[in-house]
Amino acid sequence: MCVLVDDERAFEPVPGLAAVRTRRSLTDFREPRGELPLCRLEPAVLLFAACTRSPRATGLLAACVQQRLTTPQRLVEWTLRMRPLRRSRQFQADLAEMSSGAQSVAELDVRRMCRRFELPLPRRQVKRRDGHGHLRYTDCEWPVPGGTVVLEVDGAFHMDVESWEQDLARQRALTTPGRLVVRATAHELRADPERVAVDLVRFGVRSCA
Repeated sequence: MCVLVDDERAFEPVPGLAAVRTRRSLTDFREPRGELPLCRLEPAVLLFAACTRSPRATGLLAACVQQRLTTPQRLVEWTLRMRPLRRSRQFQADLAEMSSGAQSVAELDVRRMCRRFELPLPRRQVKRRDGHGHLRYTDCEWPVPGGTVVLEVDGAFHMDVESWEQDLARQRALTTPGRLVVRATAHELRADPERVAVDLVRFGVRSCA
């Protein structure tokens, strides 16, 4: 359990509790509903994200928005109220993307790649029937001459054998003579987006330049 405490308070360590000292107003952070002195969601999430590595921090913000625990607008308001806050500019940029519809770290990275390499933004979460009649949702799609290019982004959980085999079967079932399904890892999309962008252009995705 993590507990926020006033920076000037002195006390002995308590087993099982992680104390985080702060000079900020704990009154402002307190959740007004309920009897227990709980922290509001927005400052709790932002404080944790500010002390966490960037991809994980962005993923935490995206998860809170995706699960409708809060909104990008409320989180942005709290980044302003909590100044100075580490990486607040990055958080505000990510939250602006979430306000435009991005709901995951992978979607944020695809949008950044498209802007950087002047590619059109893809259609997201397109509903498709695969070759076996199963309903699927594709990550990203671009229309190209003669068909469609589909980009599927694989996170770390796709690396175990069972998930990997399921992904390969899904790729085959979604592929048609007019639909090319290509895959990239979330790490590749963040660490080497140029390689992904070059391949997309090679497959027919037209530059906006």
